[in-house]
Amino acid sequence: MTTRVLYLFGCAAPPILDVGTVVQDAQARGWDVCLGLTPTAARWLADQIPELQRLTGHPVRSEYKMPGEPDVWPKADVIAVAPATFNTLNTWALGLTHDFVVGVVAEGIGKGVPIVTMPCVNAAYVQHRQFERSVGELREMGVRVLYGEGGFVPNQPGQGRPKEYPWHLVLDAARELATA
Repeated sequence: MTTRVLYLFGCAAPPILDVGTVVQDAQARGWDVCLGLTPTAARWLADQIPELQRLTGHPVRSEYKMPGEPDVWPKADVIAVAPATFNTLNTWALGLTHDFVVGVVAEGIGKGVPIVTMPCVNAAYVQHRQFERSVGELREMGVRVLYGEGGFVPNQPGQGRPKEYPWHLVLDAARELATA
């Protein structure tokens, strides 16, 4: 059986600090995981990057490759973006590809790569009108957005519980997308 490839892209929200455990869970589910991080998430995890690279067997990426450089990752079967911040969701929905993670997922939509995302935002952020517009745009483009019932439900500002972030929902959805 061929191993399926999961691009796991994380943003700078507190649940990203447990991404090593999530990588191991994904691998136990049969995924070859390639880890991509937003620039801020990469700074948060700077001390863990060597171990994450050893764990995945791939470079952890947070920047675009240089022109002419070969791609160092195998082709993705599914992309999962979690935790997805307010900034990343809005930037992605608007098609502003200033960083590697958003560039890959924006292009992934056009390539027909199955994509799932789960936000990690507080209840104050979701009051901004652009948030619901962005969730709607991504859904209309075929992205499975795990938000609301059956997905991520925001907490009040300062009352987050990163250890309770439902990573299993993202991995379950990735499996469903890979077999659809």
